[in-house]
Amino acid sequence: MAPSIILYDGVCGLCNRLNQFVLKRDHNDTFRFAALQSIFAEGVLSRHGVNPNDLDTVYVVVNHGKSDERLLARSDAVLLGLREIGGIWRAGASLFGVLPAVLRDWVYGCVAGNRYRIFGRFESCPLPSAKDRSKFLDV
Repeated sequence: MAPSIILYDGVCGLCNRLNQFVLKRDHNDTFRFAALQSIFAEGVLSRHGVNPNDLDTVYVVVNHGKSDERLLARSDAVLLGLREIGGIWRAGASLFGVLPAVLRDWVYGCVAGNRYRIFGRFESCPLPSAKDRSKFLDV
């Protein structure tokens, strides 16, 4: 299976911390990354009828470039990430996955709406380390 692609707000402190969290635990090399502000993300989002200027949502692209490509958003994207990195995180995803999507997405929206204030904002997208650079599709 092709790696799933996490589309994240490149200037968001929380989003960049989440990327580091995933990179540290992605032992099966399951994920690639692209900033929502990138041309790559704009193309993917446009293909799925999503406004590429909406930076309040994290997305995961599953089966990129294939006929069964899917775009997961908000809590569904986060839960897929947790399931894929495995271990205790898979159990956590199973636990939160039983909650209705409307409730999960409401919580997601509360965090997303305050993420710059709580976690900060970069002036530009931080560059990944040399070790991880090949996993970022927009660098």
